[in-house]
Amino acid sequence: MDAITELLRKAPLIEERLDYLFQNRQLLLLAFVHRSFYNEHRELVEAHNERLEFLGDSVLGLVVSDFLYNHLPKHAEGELSHLRAHFVGATSCATFLQQLELAEYVLLGKGEKANQGRGRERILADLFEALVGAIYLDGGLEAAKKFLLNHFDEALIASALEPQRNWKAELQDYSQRKHQKLPSYQLLEQLGPDHSKRFLVAVFVGDREVGRGEGPSKKQAEVQAAYEALKKLESHGKS
Repeated sequence: MDAITELLRKAPLIEERLDYLFQNRQLLLLAFVHRSFYNEHRELVEAHNERLEFLGDSVLGLVVSDFLYNHLPKHAEGELSHLRAHFVGATSCATFLQQLELAEYVLLGKGEKANQGRGRERILADLFEALVGAIYLDGGLEAAKKFLLNHFDEALIASALEPQRNWKAELQDYSQRKHQKLPSYQLLEQLGPDHSKRFLVAVFVGDREVGRGEGPSKKQAEVQAAYEALKKLESHGKS
């Protein structure tokens, strides 16, 4: 049995975990096709999931923006932008996908499987966004919104209730106090096409990498990196 037929056989289980029944299961199947699988199995599939991922990224951003706008009426644009960047970032999207317990179904080529996990977060994040795009095409914006909020509204609400902080300023204070120098930010990679760029940034305190962030601009990626760094430092009891 080829991989596509096997995935189609498991579609009802996937739909149960999504809590969404597809009218067009070809959209569901397409969401799981990574470019590496498509490149090695063009006799089985006609496309990969990157176009769905592009669409899902925009739908996810709209739903999260709408939620934050309506639930945080006193927050400034910059604070809302930071929260949105956190929820549409690769780390969050990969985590959401893993919570759905669907990571095992992504179709990868042999070369990508041999990478032993390198780039796995990006692959899972892209799969999550592709699923959002597939649900949007299959059932419309309300279906995509219902899917996202039914599964992840608690995470959104929890973040909305947390008092907002200036993450870069806090990390700067910590670095100066501990190492007598400013934290440094390094651009690791630019992802995506020109019309939908994503920037991956690492932040260093001393000589140690303490966090990574991703966003539609280098500035937002740096804020996300500082956020991740402080959360990690706090979990290890920074003073």
